[in-house]
Amino acid sequence: MPGTDAPVARELTYRVVAMPADTNAYGDIFGGWLMSQIDIAGSIVAIRRAAGRVATVAVKEFRFLAPVAVGDLVSCYAEIREIGRTSITVHVIAEACRQLDAHAEHIVADATLVYVALDDTGRPRPAVTAV
Repeated sequence: MPGTDAPVARELTYRVVAMPADTNAYGDIFGGWLMSQIDIAGSIVAIRRAAGRVATVAVKEFRFLAPVAVGDLVSCYAEIREIGRTSITVHVIAEACRQLDAHAEHIVADATLVYVALDDTGRPRPAVTAV
């Protein structure tokens, strides 16, 4: 039954340093770069849960909360929010650790994404619910 599984706890899924090549014309990290990192983080959790290939089918919500600067260590924390017949909904929070404040992380974005489990031919298949 969709949505009956208890959500998996939030976990550090992906970590990356923002580099100069990832900036926009104003010197801030390009929003599309951050969206990509969050999608990768969410897909890692979905792939594990589905025990195989997944594809992003929807971004239900994406909020940019603060800018990311060059040199920031961006950490993405993900948790499964819902499991449907073929889909897995994942919530991701991105935090940045600033260069000069190495012990404080600041939330810079959060998003809710939906992935669908795929078979070997790229067609939707039931999402695996056994951990």
